Amino acid sequence: MNNSYLKNVVIIGGGPAGLGAALMLAKRGWTEITVLEKRPSAAYYEPDKSFSYQIDGRGQKLTDLLEITPKLDDLSVPNTDFYFTLIKKDGTRQTSKLPIADSNRKTAYWLPRASFVQLFYQEIEENCSDSIQVLFQTQCIKIQQNRECLEIIAQSKDKNKFTLTPTLLVGCDGLNSIVRHSLHHMEGKSQDFEMQQFPSPSAGLKYKVLTLPPQFPLSEKEGDLSHSTMAYGIRSAFKGRNRAISLGLLPLKNPDLPRTANIIAFPEHQIWQLKTPEALEHFLKQAFPQLPLEKIIAPEEIARFVSSDGGTFPIAQYCSKLYRIWRQPQDNQGTAVILLGDAVHCFPPDIGQGVNSALEDVYLFHETLDQTEDNLSQALPRYQNLRQPDIKALIRLVQISYPWQYNQAPLQKRLWSLNFFLRFLLNRVFPFLFNPHSFLLIQNHELSYSEILNKSNRTTQAIFIFFGLLILLLLFNLLTDVTQKLSY
Repeated sequence: MNNSYLKNVVIIGGGPAGLGAALMLAKRGWTEITVLEKRPSAAYYEPDKSFSYQIDGRGQKLTDLLEITPKLDDLSVPNTDFYFTLIKKDGTRQTSKLPIADSNRKTAYWLPRASFVQLFYQEIEENCSDSIQVLFQTQCIKIQQNRECLEIIAQSKDKNKFTLTPTLLVGCDGLNSIVRHSLHHMEGKSQDFEMQQFPSPSAGLKYKVLTLPPQFPLSEKEGDLSHSTMAYGIRSAFKGRNRAISLGLLPLKNPDLPRTANIIAFPEHQIWQLKTPEALEHFLKQAFPQLPLEKIIAPEEIARFVSSDGGTFPIAQYCSKLYRIWRQPQDNQGTAVILLGDAVHCFPPDIGQGVNSALEDVYLFHETLDQTEDNLSQALPRYQNLRQPDIKALIRLVQISYPWQYNQAPLQKRLWSLNFFLRFLLNRVFPFLFNPHSFLLIQNHELSYSEILNKSNRTTQAIFIFFGLLILLLLFNLLTDVTQKLSY
């Protein structure tokens, strides 16, 4: 096969998966890679999308491949230094260090989404600018079939339209992927590219983000300031499903960056019903009397929060097909299409695997390209066979691993905690029979999602058998005692 065709790639979506895919392909020798990204820049700050990522060993498979993990370390707070301060409604505080489930696992890194995306973009600018072009404020508006290949119709910020005809099209454009929707439309009655949805206890929860100043004051006491590398959970004075609320802040290394406080609650919660800045300010002052809110939250930020639509945790979902091939792209005839990240699997952020699963998608795509010498007609079916079982397992793990962490149902959270500690203790006593809870197993990047789910299911079966035998033993002893008493 002539490898001169390793060029002419279009990647739709310039988030971690899209830029990571561009860097991976460039490392493999691909050229003429164009990334279309609708946002203004890699470092663009969106208040309601100012997520923090924890890049674990699974995500680091790609950063190791790209040789940027040391740079990731420099930008991040490692989980080995993760400290959490709980601030109660009366102002008392309790600080603890996040326990490490397995000290032998790779260090995970916490950093803001914008910082992580900027890390990838800087790598492109410094080392791959001759092979990768990132077009910001540019979006794909249509994908159409022309004979035996695809045409990408894009539009720039000044409304100019242009057409691209790629050898390889990579869809990294999220839940509302135009790539996936276009494939679904082209497939006609087939449901291969239609998302299959699965209920999850955290799906439908609404969230917004309050932007706070760096090192904001925690009280009226002079010098009592927050620390950027500290995580905080701030409890409100309110009680009840539709009034109780918390502010959650994750750590970041750069002390000069603004802090973001996540607010997550039911759609019917009172805070979402407040329509004026004055009403929100009054609510927050009543909810958090322990904080000097007038020194923390600017009037402009309160007004922005009220006007923001926020976001909603998506239902867990995936589509059953990950690729489509027209003709023979490896012979410069046709187009190959692959879907990665949220474009093919999307779910609530309960287990911290959104970005990590997307990065692992890119890494496994690299492995299949390696195994097939970049023959797309061979690599994409192989990738589908390799990744599809893991995607199905991942969606199931989202449903069971840690869906009650947002205090949306106290009873279910207590039952989950009971299940968690039962598995933890049984694993310590009988490690050859019982595995830890799936939430802990996910932290082992050497296990695939399918292997984790299988271990979890086997442990569930073992628990039923164990307690079933225990009950039978108790009944047998009880029956023996009754029989002996009757014999006398």
